[in-house]
Amino acid sequence: MFRPLSLYVGLRYTAAKRRNHFISFISLTSMIGLMLGVAVLIIVLSVMNGFDRELKQRILGMVPHAVIEGSDHIRDWQDVVNRVEEHPRVLAAAPFIQGQGMVTGGGDVRGVLLNGVLPDQERDVSIIEDHMREGTLADLKSGEFGIIIGRTMASSLRLGLGDKVTVVLPEASVTPAGVLPRLKRFTVKGIFSVGAELDGNYTLIHMDDASKLMRTDGKAKGVRLLVDDLFAAPRVAEQAASGLDGRYYISDWTRTHGNLFQAIRMEKTMIGLLLMFIVAVAAFNIVSTLVMVVTDKTADIAILRTMGATPGRIMRIFIIQGGVIGIFGTLVGTALGVLGALNISGFIAWIEAVMGHKFLNADVYFISYLPSQLLWQDVLIISSAGLAMSLLATIYPAWRASRVDPAEALRYE
Repeated sequence: MFRPLSLYVGLRYTAAKRRNHFISFISLTSMIGLMLGVAVLIIVLSVMNGFDRELKQRILGMVPHAVIEGSDHIRDWQDVVNRVEEHPRVLAAAPFIQGQGMVTGGGDVRGVLLNGVLPDQERDVSIIEDHMREGTLADLKSGEFGIIIGRTMASSLRLGLGDKVTVVLPEASVTPAGVLPRLKRFTVKGIFSVGAELDGNYTLIHMDDASKLMRTDGKAKGVRLLVDDLFAAPRVAEQAASGLDGRYYISDWTRTHGNLFQAIRMEKTMIGLLLMFIVAVAAFNIVSTLVMVVTDKTADIAILRTMGATPGRIMRIFIIQGGVIGIFGTLVGTALGVLGALNISGFIAWIEAVMGHKFLNADVYFISYLPSQLLWQDVLIISSAGLAMSLLATIYPAWRASRVDPAEALRYE
């Protein structure tokens, strides 16, 4: 005889065709529910991981990790850059001048954030060079009044390389003709695309041109830092600024984009918990399946008991039967979830191309496509939780099966 008996009978019960087709239907439903729950949970958490990654790499790759600003402006910014770069956790530093304004072109107007930078130093603290679609950062030259804009802005203002735009500052200049806004004509030198909201309102100009436009007399507004650990940016910036002479103010990414990062983290946690309940419901459908199987197999259980099967062996038979349903559903769901997580970005892009509709518009969302990042620790946690809940769901029906009284069960047989 096949050994062990519990495994043999449990597998036989799982594969056997039942007289009651409703029980077979419930078993199939439990398996499919568990399969879909695990797969959806892996895909959704991978998408949330993707949003988290894009926030770090794209948004926080463009905006400063930390900023050191003077009480007015920083004249000796070269000395500040050299001194903060001495900190072991500061990877690079670069000066900047920043201001808000409007850009007019193609008969339209758009509010923008003007960033005056030094191209050679900016590429050390920003990922902009890796996302240039037309032109390069080196095309920004002092005195030429060139500007680099995002693809969304270029599309909305119908601009291309070499086109002229007018930059208007919210500051008035007194002229013989009266009080007029300060404005200057710029030439589009480059177009970048990071697939984020920055494509629509972020612009770069040479720092010397920004100094003339904003009348800072060669001074920098501040120094932006690139640090080795995003989450250590506040502490690193404070330490780097503590050795500087004078009064300086410190800011970091947690003040500008920290709420967005926290929201993504919280959403990932809450969505994970809610979807885990779906997995739990699917897993505990095994309880109803096994209870009906126990009722259907009462006579078989009684016969096994009279042949010498112990209550523990009977219990193991039904644990194995329910475990097979849970293990199969979890493993297939894991495989489908991994496959879906690896291909969801391309699939959504294909749907957008077919429908001609953009689900994530960069004007509304902080990125313009659906990202996905599969983390194997998430897969391990989800599959382990699915297996654990499936096995736990078998304990009560198996215990009921082990309590069947052979005499009572066979009385009317």
